[in-house]
Amino acid sequence: MRILLIEDDVNLSQLLTAQLTQNDFMVDSCLNGKDALFNVSQTAYDVILLDRILPDMDGVAILNFIRTSGISTPVIFMTALGELQQKIEGFDAGADDYITKPFHIEELIVRIKAILRRPDRLQLGSSLRYGDLTLDLSRHTLECNHKSVNMTKTEYYLMELFLKKPAKVFSREQLLSCVWGPAAEVESNNVDNYIYFLRRHLKRLKSSISIQTVYGIGYMLVSSENTSA
Repeated sequence: MRILLIEDDVNLSQLLTAQLTQNDFMVDSCLNGKDALFNVSQTAYDVILLDRILPDMDGVAILNFIRTSGISTPVIFMTALGELQQKIEGFDAGADDYITKPFHIEELIVRIKAILRRPDRLQLGSSLRYGDLTLDLSRHTLECNHKSVNMTKTEYYLMELFLKKPAKVFSREQLLSCVWGPAAEVESNNVDNYIYFLRRHLKRLKSSISIQTVYGIGYMLVSSENTSA
């Protein structure tokens, strides 16, 4: 599961990122609203953790952008603003939960898991499908034609990204940022290596879906009838 953490306190951001990663979440973190809006527009997240007080904009404004953009990703406000009216404003803006600072990280993790267990999310979000491919989000397996393959964590996150936006062309830089993280010290040819691994999985499954190279730009997921020679 992928989380976007929007928190301007560097120390808290690093602490939360470390703890969430230890609990098998993949975390993208940003320190301001501008970067948050960019990340939200580029990547599909399972949960967004949002501070209300940021250096360049209010968290409610970010949440309004998320909801008016048609993004239904659950949002948990994390803030020192704990008055009843402030909580009401947060929920009215479209927040799914509200936790006041200071809080125990264990409580935050429990709240995240509770949101992910909601029946509507389990029903709609247990797998991703495109063409004859199915990605099982709980078992991290790629399935096609009654066959399945297990994937490494990086392979899984890369395929998840492609399947959430199958018509989108991703540049190597976008894939590095979304899958490895914007601050990761990873060379771009790492992307090419993992694209090769995914193509090998697709070939093994005899899928009609392929990862097409868009020369000079990057990669995209396509069905066989849309793949040019």
